[in-house]
Amino acid sequence: SKRIFVALSGEDTVCSLNATNGNLISKIDVGTEPWQLVLSPDGTKLSVGNTRSQDISIVDVAKWKMDHEVKLRGRNIRHLACSPDSNWSYVLHDAERGRPATKENIDLGWVLGSRLSRVPVKSDGPREAIALDPRGKAVGDVDGLAVSPDGNTIAFSAGGTHEIVLLSLPLPFVAFGGPGDHVDPDVLNGPGKYRRIALGGRPVGLHFLHGGKQLVTTNYFDNSVQIIDVATATKINTIPLSNSHEQSLERKGEIIFHDATRSFNQWYSCNSCHSEGHTNGATFDTFNDGSYGTPKKTLSLRGVTRTRPWTWHGWQKDLRVLIHDSMTKSLQGPEPKVDEIEAVYAYLKTLDFRPNPHTTVTDPSALKGKKLFDAKGCQICHVPPYYTSPNAYKIGLEAPEDVYSGYNPPSLLGIYSRSPYLHTGEAVTLEQVLSEFHRPSKLTGKADFTTQELKAIVAFLNTL
Repeated sequence: SKRIFVALSGEDTVCSLNATNGNLISKIDVGTEPWQLVLSPDGTKLSVGNTRSQDISIVDVAKWKMDHEVKLRGRNIRHLACSPDSNWSYVLHDAERGRPATKENIDLGWVLGSRLSRVPVKSDGPREAIALDPRGKAVGDVDGLAVSPDGNTIAFSAGGTHEIVLLSLPLPFVAFGGPGDHVDPDVLNGPGKYRRIALGGRPVGLHFLHGGKQLVTTNYFDNSVQIIDVATATKINTIPLSNSHEQSLERKGEIIFHDATRSFNQWYSCNSCHSEGHTNGATFDTFNDGSYGTPKKTLSLRGVTRTRPWTWHGWQKDLRVLIHDSMTKSLQGPEPKVDEIEAVYAYLKTLDFRPNPHTTVTDPSALKGKKLFDAKGCQICHVPPYYTSPNAYKIGLEAPEDVYSGYNPPSLLGIYSRSPYLHTGEAVTLEQVLSEFHRPSKLTGKADFTTQELKAIVAFLNTL
C-alpha cells in the first residue's frame, strides 16, 4: 500500500513511485522492453516480463536491485501471475519455430505456438513450460493471466480466439527438452483440466473474485467487463462500458487485425507478429518475399502507409495487395472481402510512430552524430523525413535464394525500439549494425566510425 511499480518499455526500466503523492522514488534497469509485472503475494519480489529480450527479471523489492533473470525462449511476453505461496511466477508468451508458413507446418505448431511458463521467484533456476494449443483448434494471442487464491486453477485469455481457458493444476511443466508443440493429451482430455469458454470480442485482463468462485475479464473489443462462474465455466454477466455499438472502419480493421480465427486452424493473427502494430522482433519464413527458405525479421507497421514500397525487398507497390497476400499466405486463411481489406488498410493508417523518450534529452553527442550521418553518406538510402527510400539497394547481405534483388531500407524512425536489426535479425545492437554489417567503408566508401563517432551516431539514431 506504499509503493507503485510501473514498467517503462521505452527506456527498459521499472520505476518505483510513492503511492501517497505519486513522486518518483527510483528506477532500476531491467531487460529490453518490459511490458508486464507482478508483485509476489509476500511483497518481496517483483517479476518483470521483458518482451524483446525474452526473459523475466526478478527484482528484490527491499534491496531494490536485480535478484536474478530467467530466459524464456519465447516472445510476446504478456501478463504474469504469481502463485499464492510466492514460489512461482507464471507468464504467457509465444514460441516461434522458424518453419515455412504452410498449412501443414502451422497445424504442427512449427510456425508459432502459445506457451504457459513458470519461473522460480525466490532463487535462480530454469523456466518450466507447457504448450497450450490443441491441434486443429489452437488458442491465439494469449494475453491475460490469473491464479486462483487456492492455487489450484490457472485462467488465461486468448484474445485472438475470443475465449478464456481454465486449467486445473497440477500441470506437466517441462524444464528441459520441451514442451511439445501441442497441449498434453492428459491435460486436454482430463476431466475438468482444460475448459474453454467462448466470449467473443477480445478478452484480455483477468482477476479472480470471491475466493476463486468467479472470474472477471475485461473484453477490449466488446467494450465490457464479463463475469465467469468458475465451477460451471459459463459466463453469468456482462457489464457494458459504453452505450454505443457503432464501429468505425478503422475499428473494424483493428478487429480483423487481431482475429486469429482468420488463420489456418486459428493459430495466430496479424497482431501475433506485428505486436501492437509494431514488431515482436522475430524472424518468420512467409511467402511475402516470393519464396520459402528465406526467413525475414518482422517489419514494424508504424507509419507503414507513408513508407512505400513494402516488404524487405521493396517489390510490393500496393499495400492492399500485400494485406490480401498476408491474410491468405502468411495466415493461410480464407479469401478476404474487399471491404475487409479496406478496413485493415484504414486501421494501418492509424498506426503512427510512438513518442520517443530520447528526444527530450539535449545531447551534444547526438548533434555530432547528425553531422556524421550526413558526412558518411547514410542519407543516400535513409532520406528524411522518414529516413527511408523508394529504392532497393545491394548491400552485400544478399542470399542466393532471394527471389528479388537488393533490399529496401526500412524507416529509421523509432529505430531505438526495433532490435534486433537487419532482415536476418542477427544484429543485436545498432553499434553492431554500424561496426560489422553497415560499415561506411563498405557502403559509401567513407572511413569507418571511430569508437567515439559510433557512440555519437547511435545517440543521433536513438532520437529519430
